[in-house]
Amino acid sequence: MHAAERGGPFDRIAAVWRERHAAARPRRVESSPLGGLRVLRRGVALAAALLALAGTASLGGSAFIYGKAAAGQWLLQRAWAATLATHAPMPPWPWADTHPIARLVVPAQKVDLLVLAGASGRTLAWGPGHLDGSAEPGDDGNSVLSAHRDTHFRFLEHTRLGDTIVVERGDGSARTFRVRSARVVDVRALAISRDADLPTLTLVTCYPFDAVVPGGPLRYVVTAVAAEDRNRDGLM
Repeated sequence: MHAAERGGPFDRIAAVWRERHAAARPRRVESSPLGGLRVLRRGVALAAALLALAGTASLGGSAFIYGKAAAGQWLLQRAWAATLATHAPMPPWPWADTHPIARLVVPAQKVDLLVLAGASGRTLAWGPGHLDGSAEPGDDGNSVLSAHRDTHFRFLEHTRLGDTIVVERGDGSARTFRVRSARVVDVRALAISRDADLPTLTLVTCYPFDAVVPGGPLRYVVTAVAAEDRNRDGLM
């Protein structure tokens, strides 16, 4: 199957647009926020895939990326509603190779996002991705989520210590987390433990947020720990 058909319903339009403008404007590549991230368990490094997400340098290409990110979340919301109703994974479109596994709500930033299974380049174009091998969002252990700095995880720039993050799971239950730390790390030295004394969220994106040229070595890492359990009525 052609890549445009695998990526989603908007990728066919994107493919035609890129072919028309590729000769006039060069493309640049932005690496995944996870980069060469190592996830550790009891001192043993888990294999973390090196992810690459291609983007375009043109203003039109950037506008398409933002539009795709927003439209993708709308489609995912419908799939998530079906997941809550059936308690079964529901793909957002028939040929999708991912599905929403959790809802991420940050009340202070008015953020409401669907988290997708896997953190491949195609997944991150539609929403935050969950790193395979880490805990499921909202479960015990450390759940590692990644997204791009200029779309879904842009809000991390304004996140403050103590901010609340609510994770809704596929069974309708929810767990509240509070931001404990935020730091800038070189991806070549970034290692995150899979074990945690408390249920933990680790959110990773590229840094700096206003970088003109994407793909640098720095990552912005926000860590939040469980505060209390909440039911669905506690969500926005």
